[in-house]
Amino acid sequence: MADNGDEASQDRIKEGDYVVLKRGDIFKAVQVQSGKKLVFEKQWFYLDAAVGHLHSTTFEIVSGGILQPKNPSGDFSDTGSSTDAKDAGTDNRNIVDDGKSQKLTRDDIETLKEQGLKGQEIIQQLIDNSSTFRDKTEYAQDKYIKKKKKKYENTVTILKPCCRILAMMYHGREPGKICHLRYDTLAQMLTLANIHASSKVLVFETCAGLVLGAVMERMGGYGSVIRMHPGDGPIHAGLKNFGFPAHFYDTLYEFPICHVNALLAGALDTAAKDAKAVLDTTDTSQLGSAEEEEEQNMETNTSTNADQDQMKEERDERKQEKAVYKRKLKQEEKRKKLAAAAAQLEGRNADGLIIAARFHPCPVLLGLIKFLAPSRPFVVYSQYKEPLIECFTKLKEQGGTVGLRLTDTWLRHYQVLPNRTHPVLLMSRGGGYLLSGTTVAMESSEPAGSQSAEEPAPKRQKLTDTEG
Repeated sequence: MADNGDEASQDRIKEGDYVVLKRGDIFKAVQVQSGKKLVFEKQWFYLDAAVGHLHSTTFEIVSGGILQPKNPSGDFSDTGSSTDAKDAGTDNRNIVDDGKSQKLTRDDIETLKEQGLKGQEIIQQLIDNSSTFRDKTEYAQDKYIKKKKKKYENTVTILKPCCRILAMMYHGREPGKICHLRYDTLAQMLTLANIHASSKVLVFETCAGLVLGAVMERMGGYGSVIRMHPGDGPIHAGLKNFGFPAHFYDTLYEFPICHVNALLAGALDTAAKDAKAVLDTTDTSQLGSAEEEEEQNMETNTSTNADQDQMKEERDERKQEKAVYKRKLKQEEKRKKLAAAAAQLEGRNADGLIIAARFHPCPVLLGLIKFLAPSRPFVVYSQYKEPLIECFTKLKEQGGTVGLRLTDTWLRHYQVLPNRTHPVLLMSRGGGYLLSGTTVAMESSEPAGSQSAEEPAPKRQKLTDTEG
């Protein structure tokens, strides 16, 4: 019973959680904070009233920006309107869109809003004051109601974040940040790389942390993830939107891509500053005691201006020393993280490799594939196929891989409704390209001299002279 209670509490919205707001096909990731004003799709509201409710609950925005759980019984049905089927017309041939069929003006609608009418009531008023609504077919009535609901209903759905929802959010709002990676392509990458719990995975991505978060979500906090990043530090702004618990980040290691060659050559030194760090820790105790003495002196000090100037200079010096110490402390923490990540990579026994970056993948792939154990999968994503063709050719030339496949992803949404099932007209033109394969152990090639010593030289064919 206790486990069921814990699962129920996890499904409820809590203070400080990251959630995804949904309205129609628009998504936005936010953090639940009391008293914080949020603006989403030209509507402002507070999330205070949503705390304690289940995820995937639809709320209605009332006056004052307060959220109220929406009553599903008062909504229009999914199939259409509040009118009966006998009130629908047979065809739309005699309907003329001249803009005169609606009796309510824009000012009248604004007046209804000021009176406090909800979105459903305004839609019903529009239906009652439309002279052509009864003459429309049932399908046209459904389309009319859906259009008005999208415009006048002030509702928002709060979802629990996951890799699929966040991938749809980024692809719909800012596809350039994730290299135009679509959610179905991301699902194929996780499958081809065989991501599972208790595995060691290498990830090199510049997709705002979306691919990294998807890998961590699939592993469930078990195993280890080595995130290879360019530059001085990683940039994963989208990783926090997943809302992982603290123990998930204990399995995350970060290693700069610029140190890969040094690690492969055995020239990476991660233990050069240990002695200096011990001295820094002793210095900070002295700094702390000096600051305490300084505060006591300031309370009982009644000296001259010259003494005050001297004390000010001493305070500035101590501030500079403290800033230097903090900088050295950050460098020491960075060195420890680098050493921990290098220890994970030195065994060269990683279980999978995923690359999805805006850089050319060929040199990155040829360098990182050396950290994989034999019979381990790898997958590379690119928005264009030409870089992956080059990777395909290089891997074929050097060997060590089997099952190389270069594929493109294609997705099309369908509208599934009675007597009107058809593909959706608007769709993305492509989901990028994937190069996948499996590593194998290469046999050490023997020198040509040994082969010639073991195998006998081929005999020369005798030639017989013929007369005539």
